[in-house]
Amino acid sequence: MSKPFDVCIRGDGVVGRTLALLLARERLRVALVARPHPTAATADVRAYALNSASRGLLETLRAWPDASFATPVREMQVWGDDGGRLDFSAQSVAQQALAWIVDVPALEQQLIQAVRYQPQIETVAAPVQAALNVICEGQKSSSRHEFGPKGSLNWTVKPYPQKAIAARLDADQPHHGVARQWFAGGDILALLPLSGPAGNSLALVWSVSTERAGALEKLPPEEFCAALQAVCGQEVGHLQLSSERVGWPLALSKAEHWVGPGWALAGDAAHTVHPLAGQGLNLGLADAACLAGVMAQREYWRDLGDEKLLRRYERARKADVAAMGAVTDGLHGLFAQPDGRWQALRNWGMKGFAHSALLKNWVARQAAGL
Repeated sequence: MSKPFDVCIRGDGVVGRTLALLLARERLRVALVARPHPTAATADVRAYALNSASRGLLETLRAWPDASFATPVREMQVWGDDGGRLDFSAQSVAQQALAWIVDVPALEQQLIQAVRYQPQIETVAAPVQAALNVICEGQKSSSRHEFGPKGSLNWTVKPYPQKAIAARLDADQPHHGVARQWFAGGDILALLPLSGPAGNSLALVWSVSTERAGALEKLPPEEFCAALQAVCGQEVGHLQLSSERVGWPLALSKAEHWVGPGWALAGDAAHTVHPLAGQGLNLGLADAACLAGVMAQREYWRDLGDEKLLRRYERARKADVAAMGAVTDGLHGLFAQPDGRWQALRNWGMKGFAHSALLKNWVARQAAGL
């Protein structure tokens, strides 16, 4: 007869697999519920900006992708919509990189391999009994409703009137490890370096109004790239699409209750923020690290599903997540205002910020996870 499971993790994405590996390292027996993944009709174009804390965590699990799939960001350039500009450099904070732009399929494969060779983890097709259930299924979790007071976690959603468009691009000149972002007329355009420091591939994340997103997604590739160039000019050279475009609606969402007797939420199942700061996966990986740390430091007599124990995790993470949610929501609200007076105010602010080395270095260190 097989040993009972200590933890059942519902969701086998990056956060779920990372948490499983961390808990297995504590000699806990983990069931990882893997949902069937349909064969994708198009290539996965996702790429995430991971900070130093996330990189260190994944390296301890031997799950960090090789250099061709994790490109260091040496510099970040941010443009406002009327001459405002900010520049951040890794050198200014004495770091190798401000962040790393990581190819998500490559990261997932590293985690899949690590899980495969961890005997404390068993992949299962459906939830099993365990002292602790952790929901890591993302913001559209199908099992979150099973937990919480009266079957509700008070999941609240503030939808933004925007949609994100992601794609891969090739430029006719190398990116030199520079990430670039434009705030223009309510839209937010980010071009992130891929394929190594000397590469010329870019990951696009373009947040635009829902109406405009529909039109952009239907444009022929040449016209879509022309619309991009109208925003970024020749800063990255001539652009060509190298993938399909993928879009999704944007929202600020959160659960009021993250834990209860025998259960906890982590990652996007507990919270989502606007992608303009590139911190979504960093927050989820910090959840995994914190929850595993709480389990490792629990009193010997406490059950894994003890609600008082799990509250330590909730208290430790809620403040950081709320702060990041407030920052991204505030920036979105500021740059979404089309009025000329708001435009003048935000560009005055950007220019003042650019002259404050102390403030710039503090923000750079925060973004890098230092």
